[in-house]
Amino acid sequence: MPTTVQTSLKNKSSVTTEKGEERAQQILQAARLIFAAEGYAGLSMRRLAAELGMSLSNVQHYYQSKDLLIEAVLVFIMNSFQSKIDNIANTMDHASRIERLNSTIDMFLEELNDPVTHGVFFEIWALAGRNAFASSLMDKMLVRERKSIFKLIQGMSPDISDQQAMQRAVLIVAQVEGLMLFRLHKNTQKDEVMALHRALRQAVLNLATLP
Repeated sequence: MPTTVQTSLKNKSSVTTEKGEERAQQILQAARLIFAAEGYAGLSMRRLAAELGMSLSNVQHYYQSKDLLIEAVLVFIMNSFQSKIDNIANTMDHASRIERLNSTIDMFLEELNDPVTHGVFFEIWALAGRNAFASSLMDKMLVRERKSIFKLIQGMSPDISDQQAMQRAVLIVAQVEGLMLFRLHKNTQKDEVMALHRALRQAVLNLATLP
């Protein structure tokens, strides 16, 4: 059972059956699609219940509020990222650290180019300026991403302290996510995007290795 479902159900007093865990996951995935396509305003517990053929009370049995559901959606995505980072580390254990870093950056770019993931992140960014809950979620997301990048670049260069490595991890995350915003321009040509990817990889390499 995915960690997000475990987290959302941990405070329930009743025992959740395997069928119940599957239902909770169905609710989570349906919410992810609606939130990505129509934003915070378009997502409601009542709409979810109708689309899934459930009662409202049944949906609320697993996720007590819309905010908790959106948090579960974001954690699901972040856990997916972490799983792929771990897989890169495990399958590339004989590769250089630079090669593993490049593969991780490529993974982030590929995932953030997914329309659903893009929609979820962009909606949370848009909300963060006026919604304290969304701002808190965004902070959690950025902290996790920065820690993941920090672990990849920590000690890569003996001339870069841990404090500097964390600062550079912040800059790397900002560049990766900033490039995702650039992709919002529908007229951007593929060769232009690929050139930006190459420039980003070089910028990340410089931040990871140069004093």
